[in-house]
Amino acid sequence: MGAAISALGSEGFAARFYEWLHRSYEIDNTTMVAYFQTRKPQVLFSQARVAAVHDKIESDYISGAYLLDPFHELHVARVPEGLYRLRDFAPDQFHRNEYFASYYRRTTLIDEIAYVAYPAEGVSVHVCLGRDASSGRMFSPRDVTTAQRLSVIACGLIRKQWEGLSSSGDYDDEALVERVRERLAERHGIKLSHRQSEVALLILRGHSSVSIGLRLDISPQTVKVFRKQLYRKCAISSQAELFSLVMPLLSI
Repeated sequence: MGAAISALGSEGFAARFYEWLHRSYEIDNTTMVAYFQTRKPQVLFSQARVAAVHDKIESDYISGAYLLDPFHELHVARVPEGLYRLRDFAPDQFHRNEYFASYYRRTTLIDEIAYVAYPAEGVSVHVCLGRDASSGRMFSPRDVTTAQRLSVIACGLIRKQWEGLSSSGDYDDEALVERVRERLAERHGIKLSHRQSEVALLILRGHSSVSIGLRLDISPQTVKVFRKQLYRKCAISSQAELFSLVMPLLSI
């Protein structure tokens, strides 16, 4: 920790910070990411034993897939600073959705926690710490307890190190829905309603019909009707096809 504190303000901080955390509990990889309001995230630091963990992070994740990711949802919701474990806040069908199958599974990650802090207005920095194929083990209750004990210190260091980051504008999920709707019409001649576009994005984020209903304040049966309409208008029959259709439309 002393080395990390001494490195504050320098390019060497992230590596020293990771070393301190790794000495406190076993970690296979890290991805330190800054999320902004109206522009793509920025990878601040990454390290892994398995190359596949970061193999597609720039080409797939940063280019647009992050908009389907549960960690970006934490940024949008502006959750309180602290430690978060993916399996505790991911949508109910996240591990069964196409984004997980097409991107997340390829990283070989099997468990992930993250410190979330806010160094500047409109900016959140997530220090994601993972377990992957190199160890084949999830974080133990003891690991999570240790990580939680260090949370206040970790978030304080994150705020101090990246306080120079800045963001402008205001993220609006409604704007994303409209962008997808407009691009589907322009590029494919598919005309969806705003609600059908909302349902499409929530499906791709890993929400079940029940979860979507709760988010949109409609019944699960109504969600199923919208899903059928959506699939019919897009001339598709699976979530994999929906993912292939929508993914290229997400980039800003």
